[in-house]
Order: sequence, then structure tokens, then C-alpha cells
Amino acid sequence: QVQLVESGGGLVQPGGSLRLSCAASGFTFSRYHMRWFRQAPGKEREFVAFSSRSGTTNYADSMKGRFTISRDNTKNTVYLQMNSLKPEDTAVYYCNAFSPGEAYWGKGTLVTVSS
Repeated sequence: QVQLVESGGGLVQPGGSLRLSCAASGFTFSRYHMRWFRQAPGKEREFVAFSSRSGTTNYADSMKGRFTISRDNTKNTVYLQMNSLKPEDTAVYYCNAFSPGEAYWGKGTLVTVSS
């Protein structure tokens, strides 16, 4: 059974940091590209960051320099390190695994940035 389980969300003050994790099971993790998305209240889901199977990364413009995606294929886990958080980063963060013809989603973890 394919599972993606996000963790690490919570309440953080503006300027703070969080590290999200997404643990994968039920498929060959190393063969899939991984992405993080987020969805703020009342808004559409948006792309955050991408890691290819080989570790090449890409980010949405508003996250460049603040967020870092990484993956550990030995632990079947992808991470999102988020620094210098802003109130507008408040959202549910989802991880996504994809390869040609297949895509899997986690259920998300809530990040709230507020003083």
C-alpha cells in the first residue's frame, strides 16, 4: 500500500524555522521525483519545491533562498527545511511523488506562522 506521511508542521513565529518530513512506503522511492506543494486557506494548491530522483532541485520563486528540499533514499524520506518563515507561508504542506504515469499524495501537515 502506497503511503506518504508528512510531519513536522506546527506553529512558529515569523522569522522562525521548521523542517518538514515526508516518509514514503509502498513504492520504490528512489525511482520517483518528489515535490512539495502547499495550500493556504481559500487559495489553490501551489508548487513549492522539487527534487529529481538524482537530487536536482528547483523552487518556486518566493521560496528561493528560504526553503531547501532534500531527500534521503536510504530512509525513503524527503525533507523541506523552511527558514525565515512569514505569515504568508501559513498553509497545509503536501508532499507528492511522481514518475511518468503515476503520482501519489500525502494528506498534508499544517504550518502556521504567527506571533
